[in-house]
Amino acid sequence: MRNIQFTIAPDGVDPKKVPYKTLYTGTKIPAIGLGTFGSDRFTGEQIAEAVLGAISVGYRHIDCAAVYGNEHLIGESLKIAMEAGIKREELFITSKLWNDMHGEGDVLIACAKTLKDLKLEYLDLYLVHWPFPNSHPPAADPNYRDPKAKPYIHENYMKTWRQMERLVDAGLVKAIGTSNMTIPKLKLLLRDARIKPAANQMELHPHFQQPELFKFCLDNNIVPIGFCPIGSPMRPDRDRTENDTVDIEDPVIVKIAKKHGVHPAVICIKWAVQRGQVPIPFSIYRHEYLSNIKAVTEDPLTDEEMKEIEGIDKNCRLIKGQVFLWPGAKDWTDLWDINGEITTARTALSVD
Repeated sequence: MRNIQFTIAPDGVDPKKVPYKTLYTGTKIPAIGLGTFGSDRFTGEQIAEAVLGAISVGYRHIDCAAVYGNEHLIGESLKIAMEAGIKREELFITSKLWNDMHGEGDVLIACAKTLKDLKLEYLDLYLVHWPFPNSHPPAADPNYRDPKAKPYIHENYMKTWRQMERLVDAGLVKAIGTSNMTIPKLKLLLRDARIKPAANQMELHPHFQQPELFKFCLDNNIVPIGFCPIGSPMRPDRDRTENDTVDIEDPVIVKIAKKHGVHPAVICIKWAVQRGQVPIPFSIYRHEYLSNIKAVTEDPLTDEEMKEIEGIDKNCRLIKGQVFLWPGAKDWTDLWDINGEITTARTALSVD
């Protein structure tokens, strides 16, 4: 990585033309980011090269996580870009606390390692990756279960959140947030937090629009960040089930894409940004990540097209999280509080 030259691509996008959302802290977050979760399909070196390429074509928002196993390589890319003239304050870097580091004292250790790997002095946003301390090995089989897995226990989550708050106090992170949360869990957090979550990262794409959770986030000044924005065709095999639908093959998406003369994935990105969420599409291919960022700066969808896409929601969750289930859980729906309350609490006493 040290020998790679970095230059601003002449066919890229001016970062100043990329829309942005504003966190309640006042910080601006670019309205599209590059995801870096691809470790089941691509090497860390490929992903790190894509990060550098994405910055060269105008991306300033990079979404990372410790569990992806590539932050030390992405850090080299960030260093190269900054040594070539990209200012640190121009970048918006997110990372996430993995599930096996929820314990007392672990959050600072995890954040410090991420900062060292990314070669940064601070993170713009740090998220609790999942609201459970349940983990799995890399490339886990879909039937894998952590024998120490537990359901959501709010008191335990708040112990983790208090450590997240201290990271803000120490200046190690500018803002903190959540990921893979539900309305009942967020209500408890908002009730008890000293520093409120600035963002919630959640699965969002045309076939899984989560209108209630989306609105809840907006109503509470929580910026919704959407993963799987085009339906994640490259997601791990463990996250595939026979009933999954394919957004980029939806007749409405295909029709609108033909009208605009673009790939259907581009329409999904346009819809996301215009709706008000921050998509973080992943690709290691230059033509794809370039077309994704261009999507948010030109040729917007019409109100009629936005309405058409609103009508194709199939409530199809792709990342079900079944590898995080605990002894006594019914199935993956227990992770998501489908009935509007934290139903998993019923098993807390038996497994805690």
